[in-house]
Amino acid sequence: MEKQFVVGVDVGGQTSKIGVVNARGEVLARSVIRTDTYGKDAAAYMSALADAIRACVEECGKTGEIRGVGVGAPNSNYYTGQISYATNIAWAADGIVEFSKILSENLGGVAVSLTNDANAAAMGEMAYGAARGMKNFIMITLGTGVGSGIVIDGKVVYGHDGNAGELGHTCAVRYNGRPCGCGKTGCLETYCSAMGVARSAREALELSDEPSLLRGVEEISSKTVYEAAVEGDALARRIFEYTGTMLGRSFADFVAFSAPEAIVLFGGLAKAREFFYDAMVNAMNENLMRQWKGKVKIVFSQLKESDAAILGASALAWEL
Repeated sequence: MEKQFVVGVDVGGQTSKIGVVNARGEVLARSVIRTDTYGKDAAAYMSALADAIRACVEECGKTGEIRGVGVGAPNSNYYTGQISYATNIAWAADGIVEFSKILSENLGGVAVSLTNDANAAAMGEMAYGAARGMKNFIMITLGTGVGSGIVIDGKVVYGHDGNAGELGHTCAVRYNGRPCGCGKTGCLETYCSAMGVARSAREALELSDEPSLLRGVEEISSKTVYEAAVEGDALARRIFEYTGTMLGRSFADFVAFSAPEAIVLFGGLAKAREFFYDAMVNAMNENLMRQWKGKVKIVFSQLKESDAAILGASALAWEL
């Protein structure tokens, strides 16, 4: 009989979230361990992760019934199962960790599939969420950065080396663009991420004397800009409209590449949709070629936020 349960693992810089998931996308048991307490000792972390997975599986009574483990992690490669030079994870910052191989060995041979967090989010939406039934869509995660996962004909696009889909590092501003951590300038991420929104706010405050609730705020973040927008602050609302316009223009380019049925948005910044949605849709349709105008949907994730990362990672395991 085919095994009916999988495990999803979301590896973050501080914590790793674990969940046992059934085919309906229900999380039957959850666990969390620290990612950041093992220093450079990858082996110790992998052993602790395997122990936590076994405990989670035992908690819901599914020992021996797990089909596989899906993992979403930064700087990971679907083809090789490796995490490499992940700057926010000490045990993977300086080299390559054979993540899938080591975890599988620690779990007694259970199959493990690994991909980056944005691709995992795309798999989760296709299996359980807003993209269920879709074969062609683009997943955009709006968080600290801008991540993306591209699905064509029902398959995530990984490219020849496993690193395809870095749409956050496509050029949104050609000249005098903001410097990006990737080494380029003008990347979409520098404008439409949480950090990008905060930077837009700081620049707007420096360039004008317009009254704003943001003046005097000790540390401006996307959250403080959102709170000001909710209070009706005109400058804060224009910042989100600008962000939406930048997203929409880039989305028009993305559509020209893969002709998706929809673009699915997820992440903390998506909570501010009421302030950037119209500008985003208008900018996209204004810049689309005629055959796509008004035809590409922009939808938001339907996954419960607390479970989204686990569900996204778990979706990988159904392919094992």
